[in-house]
Amino acid sequence: MSPSRIDLPTPMNDFEFPADAHTLEYARSQDAKDRLRHLRSEYIIPSKANLKARKLAKPALSNDEGIYLCGNSLGLQPKAMQTYIQAQLDTWSSIGVQGHFADIEDSPLPPWQHMAETAAKSMARVVGALPEEVAAMNTLTVNLHVLMASFYRPSGRKSKILLEWKAFPSDHYAIESQIRHHGYSPEENMILLEPDDDHRISTEKVLKAIDDNADEIALVLLPGVQYYTGQLFGIPTITAHAHSKGLIIGWDCAHAAGNVPLKLHDWNVDFAVWCTYKYMNAGPGAIGGAFVHERHGKVKYDEDDKPVFMPRLSGWYGGDKKSRFRMDNVFRPIPGAAGWQCSNPSAIDLAALIAAMSIFDKTSIEELRQKSLRLTCYLEHLLDQKLSGFNEDAPFRIITPRDTRQRGTQLCILLKEGKLQPVSAALEVEGVICDKREPGVIRVAPVPMYNTYEEVCRFVQIFCAAL
Repeated sequence: MSPSRIDLPTPMNDFEFPADAHTLEYARSQDAKDRLRHLRSEYIIPSKANLKARKLAKPALSNDEGIYLCGNSLGLQPKAMQTYIQAQLDTWSSIGVQGHFADIEDSPLPPWQHMAETAAKSMARVVGALPEEVAAMNTLTVNLHVLMASFYRPSGRKSKILLEWKAFPSDHYAIESQIRHHGYSPEENMILLEPDDDHRISTEKVLKAIDDNADEIALVLLPGVQYYTGQLFGIPTITAHAHSKGLIIGWDCAHAAGNVPLKLHDWNVDFAVWCTYKYMNAGPGAIGGAFVHERHGKVKYDEDDKPVFMPRLSGWYGGDKKSRFRMDNVFRPIPGAAGWQCSNPSAIDLAALIAAMSIFDKTSIEELRQKSLRLTCYLEHLLDQKLSGFNEDAPFRIITPRDTRQRGTQLCILLKEGKLQPVSAALEVEGVICDKREPGVIRVAPVPMYNTYEEVCRFVQIFCAAL
């Protein structure tokens, strides 16, 4: 069939690929030149046998590695994880409660009382924040509730929350419940941004919605990267525009943190939340991250030495360490995001997060982004080659933006009706793990930390055979 029979959008990127780009030889040549290829050895790559096993097994049932392209849902386990968690367990077993304060010479971990601060410092580098603007606490949805308790303060006409049409269900539920909590109706107080015909929501559309509803909006809450389409929103532009209308804006960065470069402080974002089990690889249900801009986290003291701070859901662990053990029931919050902490966090969870972040400490989000761009463009190129052989009845299409500035490492492939389940099953048989979302999307994420060009090439071959 003639390649001209399907009109493909022109990708806005700087990468060109040769005629032999579809070959394994080419893919392997790119892997050999990859400056970050050493990071793959920091992770446990499941074998095909492991992926099919349904019983506990050590990480090497065979040497035939599977193809894991699901870091957008759950990242692979760092090899350092066992060392860090075992260090926490050994501290607990050997010195008990003293582990909160005692430095252990041969441990990779600080005392438990400082672990959240250590994890926050590493995450701050990844999300472009000051260390004091980030806290490791709770999980994503809990953090949404904790921060909306401070930043969603409806009053009079200004009671509505602007969100997107297909918010991740947990976000949608949290927003609904917060609106109800304040005595309002979700049906009347949720402004849903509908997508354009291409499943995406343009920045211009967001700005217009802010303009049209500014007198009624109490909070704008959007995703950094949209989970279903993989669209990267124009965070700095939208944030600046919301502020120009006097609005508070928060971002759910679950699919953005560790995936794309963020500058939450410089962009003047009011608050943000993220999970750490996707691109940050801290494990299923791992402790979450939260950002509060420094202007909101200031703590002042009046002439009676009483703290003056932004209203919040307060808890013991958010109290200043210097006065935390006075036990006088006077809450003096830690300045910055840590002041929003409520409960003593799990040391095991923090050990896992610090282990995962130790690999990020060996590189930079900018380096990861460069590899991510090329890997994803390579995937896109190979898929487009397959698409060029079809007419309008092509069995799939890419709904993630073609402009590399508007996406992360995730490409979302929309399949023709009825193909999602059989294609997904066929991929699993071949040891390929991707992520599917009803009604017809397969999400493919070539993560620069551990995925390779060869894996991308093999995926496309297996995917097209499955079709």
